[in-house]
Amino acid sequence: MNKSILSLLAVVLTLFSCSVSQNTVAQKSIDLDNEAIQKSMIKALEWQEAHPIFAIAPTDWTAGAYYTGVARAHKTTKNMMYMAALKNQAYWNKWQTYKRLHHADDVAISYSYLYVARNEKRRNFADLEPTKKFLDTHLFEDNNWKSGKDKSKEAKTILWWWCDALFMAPPVVNLYAKHTKEPKYLEAMHKYYMEAYNRLYDKEENLFARDMRFVWQGKDSDRKEPNGKKVFWSRGNGWVLGGLALLLDDMPKDYEHRDFYVNLYKEMAAKILKIQPDDGLWRTSLLSPESYNHGEVSGSGFYTFALAWGINNGLLDKKHTPAVKKAWNALAKCQHEDGRVGWVQNIGAFPEPASKDSYQNFGTGAFLMAGSEVLKLE
Repeated sequence: MNKSILSLLAVVLTLFSCSVSQNTVAQKSIDLDNEAIQKSMIKALEWQEAHPIFAIAPTDWTAGAYYTGVARAHKTTKNMMYMAALKNQAYWNKWQTYKRLHHADDVAISYSYLYVARNEKRRNFADLEPTKKFLDTHLFEDNNWKSGKDKSKEAKTILWWWCDALFMAPPVVNLYAKHTKEPKYLEAMHKYYMEAYNRLYDKEENLFARDMRFVWQGKDSDRKEPNGKKVFWSRGNGWVLGGLALLLDDMPKDYEHRDFYVNLYKEMAAKILKIQPDDGLWRTSLLSPESYNHGEVSGSGFYTFALAWGINNGLLDKKHTPAVKKAWNALAKCQHEDGRVGWVQNIGAFPEPASKDSYQNFGTGAFLMAGSEVLKLE
């Protein structure tokens, strides 16, 4: 009798032990190793610095997005390797923007310049005069886009006529306004942001069309995915949502229009969470994910950054943390052993496939941005 009881107790204890062990394993499976994350971020930085790439020039938007990621990585980790990269590129670029003063893309690089100016202790190291020149011309002088004279199919009749622009210029304008304490820049930013919002934001889907070519007009010629749904580009919406997180991070808490940006962020974040694929990575087409057999890193990286930022700053419920951790784990699997970040869609304007070996510096930037906020998750 005693032996039977002892045997039964042994079985119960064994089952309990297995259950605890399995729960511990399950818990570990959603936990993140912050040391490993930081190592993967440094490897990405080192690889990208050793393999420079750009679309037009070292001061173009691709570098702007990349060095925004480097700046965010430094802000979180304070690792001097990131600041060294930021200072080196700014010095060799002579603090210049790219040359098209009407084009939002060409001031994206100034986010990194402003970050250095605000965090480098050496006096007069940073030169923000080229940034000021660009912004004063871009925001306060006339050009062909503002005049509405452009008759192209993209309808380049407002300053920020494509959704990518909402990452390239507004965070720079916002941070410059904060740095100089000149509210006129913030007011101009809001004016042009609203033009883009009113034209490109789909209030039914809570997503942005890339430009007017993808806004449905109720015509047979409206662009559709193979499944008949609207075309919403992952990286395009990643630009917007990532840009919103950057904006809100620096925007004054008492700014009169802040609630608009908070509400837009929450609407888009809810949609992006709702449509996240099971493996964690968003496809290049948000509403036709079945058209692609693998996720894409640049859009997914911007989403991971923005969603983690929202959790860390109280705009999103912590119940979404597992979804963000899943996204990071999926991103990490796209990094090669040497540090290169693959599965990045090439430069484009609509959904196209990526591959294991496809990379771009802005994809590395998105990866670094994601890591910078995932590191702060509890």
